[in-house]
Amino acid sequence: MKIQDEIRQKKFKSEYQKAHINILFTAAWLSQQTVQILKPLGISSQQFNILRILRGMHPEPSSVKLLTERMIDKMSNASRLVDKLEAKKLVQRIESGADRRRVDVFITPAGLQLIETASIAVEDRLHKDMELLSEEEAFRLNELLDKMRG
Repeated sequence: MKIQDEIRQKKFKSEYQKAHINILFTAAWLSQQTVQILKPLGISSQQFNILRILRGMHPEPSSVKLLTERMIDKMSNASRLVDKLEAKKLVQRIESGADRRRVDVFITPAGLQLIETASIAVEDRLHKDMELLSEEEAFRLNELLDKMRG
């Protein structure tokens, strides 16, 4: 469905404004799809992002600072998210032996299991949402989005 139909707006000031609104609308739509998948698993999309980062670094630890730098949503409070994941026994914090001011964050076996289940579900949904685009179109979309961010 076209963006003008989705938001019931007939005119836009420019194609740039229309593209901006379309990107924001589509990002929110994709985010909502992810939220619906993750909610039954008991994690938020931001917690999912933290677990994915930690899984990628496993078995090495991460600092909260590094998690913040690598997160998709830069406005998220990584320390608070790690607290919540630790309460769920999905991550563990351990004081660094080399630097007592540094706290290392590790993903637990339960966290690895949950992120595997969640990733499969999110990927399955992603393929359903993106199947209308060819791989070439997805490649071009990535190029355009990268170009837009400079």
